[in-house]
Amino acid sequence: MKTKNYQKKSHAGLEKELQELRVAYELLKTSYENEVSDRKRTEDNLNKQVERFRIMVEYSSDILVLLDKDGYQRYISPSAESITGFSVDELETAFINVIHPDDVERVQQAFEELMKYPDSILKGEYRHIHKDGGFRHFEAVGRNYLDDPNVQGLVVNIRDITDRKHAEEALREREQQLSSIYHTVGDIIFHLAVEAEEKYRFISINQAFCDVTGLSQEQVVGKMVNEVIPEPSLTIVLGKYKQAIDENRIIRWEETSDYPAGRLTGEVSIAPVIDNKGRCTNLVGSVHDITDRKLAEDELIIAKERAEESDRLKSAFLANMSHEIRTPMNGILGFVGLLKEPELTGEKQKRYISIIEKSGARMLSIINDIISISKVESGQMEISVSETNINEQIEYIYTFFKRDVEQKGIKIFFKNSLPAEESIIKTDREKIYAILTNLLKNAIKFTHAGSIEFGYEKKGKFFEFFVKDTGMGIPQEQKKIIFERFRQGSELISRNYDGAGLGLSISKAYVEMLGGRIWMESENGKGSIFYFTIPSDGEPKEMNVTKNIDPADGEKNQIKKLKILVAEDDEPSEMLITMAIKMLSKEVLKARTGGEAVEICRNNPDIDLVLMDIRMPEMDGYEATRQIRQFNKDMVIVAQTAYGLTGDREKAIESGCNDYISKPFNKVSLTVLLKNILNIR
Repeated sequence: MKTKNYQKKSHAGLEKELQELRVAYELLKTSYENEVSDRKRTEDNLNKQVERFRIMVEYSSDILVLLDKDGYQRYISPSAESITGFSVDELETAFINVIHPDDVERVQQAFEELMKYPDSILKGEYRHIHKDGGFRHFEAVGRNYLDDPNVQGLVVNIRDITDRKHAEEALREREQQLSSIYHTVGDIIFHLAVEAEEKYRFISINQAFCDVTGLSQEQVVGKMVNEVIPEPSLTIVLGKYKQAIDENRIIRWEETSDYPAGRLTGEVSIAPVIDNKGRCTNLVGSVHDITDRKLAEDELIIAKERAEESDRLKSAFLANMSHEIRTPMNGILGFVGLLKEPELTGEKQKRYISIIEKSGARMLSIINDIISISKVESGQMEISVSETNINEQIEYIYTFFKRDVEQKGIKIFFKNSLPAEESIIKTDREKIYAILTNLLKNAIKFTHAGSIEFGYEKKGKFFEFFVKDTGMGIPQEQKKIIFERFRQGSELISRNYDGAGLGLSISKAYVEMLGGRIWMESENGKGSIFYFTIPSDGEPKEMNVTKNIDPADGEKNQIKKLKILVAEDDEPSEMLITMAIKMLSKEVLKARTGGEAVEICRNNPDIDLVLMDIRMPEMDGYEATRQIRQFNKDMVIVAQTAYGLTGDREKAIESGCNDYISKPFNKVSLTVLLKNILNIR
């Protein structure tokens, strides 16, 4: 069938088949040529990619390493030579040998982990030994280089990060330095985050912030500013922060705030931190503590004001002293002159003498006040303790002042609250007398109608004394200064009352010496009450206390008669001293100069006592004493001076004197001194 059909084909049919064969051939030919061309292009592209890869690997700053499954290098890029110092040939050994010994174990663990889990990626840092003996830091990233569950090897990219590590280390050191400075600097430093307008949160504070304010890190960091900074400072602070942001500059000011650790005055600085978009995102501030400086400045101002006030008061005091001394001196000298008149009657003579006596008493009172306050100021005032009957003293003072008070048309009363046998205490009788008389003199001076009352009450372990008057009272502005030295109710030249303004100061000093306190209550125009307390059960503490010697004791225990030299250039003083020592002396020698005193002592080695005036012509008492001590070490020498200044006693002892006594002195005080020096009972 097939042959028959084939034979029946026409010539035209054969031509058609032939044509189809030609077309099929051409198609096959074209397809082959295209396939060859594509394969060539693919090979060319692959070669180009390989070349590019070769160039990238060979010229890369990173090191590319191919490792087999045993860790041996199969390939290492040429850059390894310049980075490690080893040649490629030298590096074609076990890779593990060039890793820093301290990092070997860690690298091996990572390699084993990657071999165990083919899909994982190795990433880490290690140190590579350099040929020069040092080492460099590397960052390595590796993975299985075939997508095959059975790992045949690893491809590892190694990047030299030595410079970065050094930079990081330098940065860490810098951060540590800054942190150290931040926390050890004495000034407060703080960092704020700007969250919104007038909304600021503390990011960090240094240790000084905690030390100075008394707040802990937990109490500040993370808190808003208004939770930490107290009013009224907060309003000022928020305004300054806003100003720094608005004006984009550092703002400085002084601020005082109260914190748990106390009041802080500081010089505050705040600076804005601007980001790359021009926004202020943070504020950095500091506070320099100037609290001590401010206190010192305030103290200097106060000291300056006090100095100016003291200078003014002393000027007023000196002017007052000039008036107070000149007035009685004028009376004394004036009436002494009148006593010389030949036609003077006996009645006038008595009157003039009375005036002279009163003027002398007034001047002596002023001088005594000046001496007393000087001794108090210099710490030379002593306390003489004896048994004192307060009732008797109150009654004596009442009798003493009664006449003067009644002459002014006012009444005076006293109050003894205890029976006589219970009113005896151990204290300084003369100090109590001085305090009460000073207070009564003031009451009499400033009271023109009504009455004056004084006395005491026993309260616990103290006697509480009082002096009450219905006088003019004390203005409110004078109450706080009434007990100050050199202060008076009026310091004007035109004031209506005489006096040195020392009575209350002396009284206050005496009261405190005796272990008590003094105060007053007063209403202007209605009178005053002055109170003071004295301990009733013992001697004052921390004072130079001497037991009082009654003059009668001096008579009972007569000191032996002495041969005494009085070295004194002032004739009236010499006469008074001679009279004072009359009962103690068997012979009195006299010298008017320091040199004369030295010669008399040299010629009379049996002299028992030398009363050496400090201020004499030719040679002062200090030098005379020093010369006497060169030939006589045992003679008793007592310095006597009218100065009574701080340091006189020490200077006298240093020059060779046995002791020191200030003028004027009497028989009793001299007897006490000699008994102490000569150890006579």
